[in-house]
Amino acid sequence: MGKVTGFMEFERKAEPYREPAVRLLDYGEIYTDHDSQRLQTQGARCMDCGVPFCQSEEGCPIHNLIPEWNDLVYRDNWAEALDRLHKTNNFPEFTGRVCPAPCEGACVLGITDPAVTIKNIEMAIIDRGFEEGWVVPEPPASLTGKTVAVVGSGPAGLAAAQQLCRAGHAVTVFERADRIGGLLMYGIPNMKLDKGVVDRRVKIMEAEGVVFKTGVSVGDGSEDSIDIRTLRGEFDALLLTTGATVPRDLPIPGRELGGVHFAMDFLTANTKSLLDSDLKDDNYISAKDKHVVVIGGGDTGTDCIGTSLRHGAASLVNFELFPQPPAERAANNPWPTWPKIFRVDYGHEEASHKQGSDPRVYSISSLNFVDNGNGEVKAIRTVDVEFKNGKFENIEGSEREWPADLVLLAMGFLGPEHEASDPLGLDYDERSNYKAEYGKYRTNLDNVFAAGDCRRGQSLVVRAINEGRESAREVDRFLMGSTRLP
Repeated sequence: MGKVTGFMEFERKAEPYREPAVRLLDYGEIYTDHDSQRLQTQGARCMDCGVPFCQSEEGCPIHNLIPEWNDLVYRDNWAEALDRLHKTNNFPEFTGRVCPAPCEGACVLGITDPAVTIKNIEMAIIDRGFEEGWVVPEPPASLTGKTVAVVGSGPAGLAAAQQLCRAGHAVTVFERADRIGGLLMYGIPNMKLDKGVVDRRVKIMEAEGVVFKTGVSVGDGSEDSIDIRTLRGEFDALLLTTGATVPRDLPIPGRELGGVHFAMDFLTANTKSLLDSDLKDDNYISAKDKHVVVIGGGDTGTDCIGTSLRHGAASLVNFELFPQPPAERAANNPWPTWPKIFRVDYGHEEASHKQGSDPRVYSISSLNFVDNGNGEVKAIRTVDVEFKNGKFENIEGSEREWPADLVLLAMGFLGPEHEASDPLGLDYDERSNYKAEYGKYRTNLDNVFAAGDCRRGQSLVVRAINEGRESAREVDRFLMGSTRLP
């Protein structure tokens, strides 16, 4: 694969982001234009490694044919590379932008050298495909007469809907928000995933025959919701892909104060206002001139950092409970597992540019929020911690107080909401997720299936796409007795 000696001849050169000083002025995507020559050279670094761990479960949950399309890009055969990419991934334009690239962590070359720039190449292939007009609707050749309702339009729901539609079923997707995309639309900021990229794919799916219904809450039929039991009766199969949307809270004194928000409320309101009015309607939580504290790391925390900086925050700090990761893999973190190492994401780079230092503070725990006397937060008190004997212990005398006009809680998610599942009498697992066996995706009800984060818990977009594809296969098998879906 690639050039036989390419991995020895060429160094890793990832595609750079736009300069922080420039990209902080807008909400445009952070990426620079693709350089075909650079990408061909990077494709040449892909080794003929015999066992490509990059496409194993540890590397790529959807088993992308990575060595094949790396080789095709190296040989300047982009159209065939796109064909290989679409064989396993319905939406490489999403994963090429927002996936943390576990494939690169599992790259064999990464044992001794920096891994192949797999994510860059994937994104370039699909972007080239759209530019050249190679990505076109693929409506089914014939219809089965079977109907499927998909509740939730995140990556799992979209992947399942497209697969089931292409199998010939009549698919309707129900989404409670005013736009299709779920997490892709409102959970990930424009800087990482422009919403035109989402809309572009949705239009293709509509041309293939998928019906989308927005502004539709699914529940017990009261108030403005559609009764989930009615949907189950009207459709031959029902697939729940509602995501894991219950955020982890921080129940410390002062939590009720104004100015303390869940990260997803902050990000969702910002994106909706941006799309509706370019932020002119003021229907969002502004960080302008505020001292912002983001509690929790990960992608969501980084997105809060990037968004707050674009608002014009007065200062920004990011608390993380765990210690700073090492620069290289630790002994208990061997290849090909995901490398738990120190990384600088786009938001950290932007904060460093704006403030002169990385915003993250490690090994710190929040004690309480401080009231300004008017029911609003004005500060947060913390204590430094160390991990000993299997638990975190406070370090005596390390208490501090930080100015905080806006606190964003980005500590992950506990599981799905149950408004759409309780009326059905659905079984839950010990973590409150919809109970459905992996690989089969069927719940305790014969024609009701579940996939994505609502079934497995909070995870990656790429895993949601995988579960969407696999659940579509099982729904098709249920409806037809057999299936040709992968």
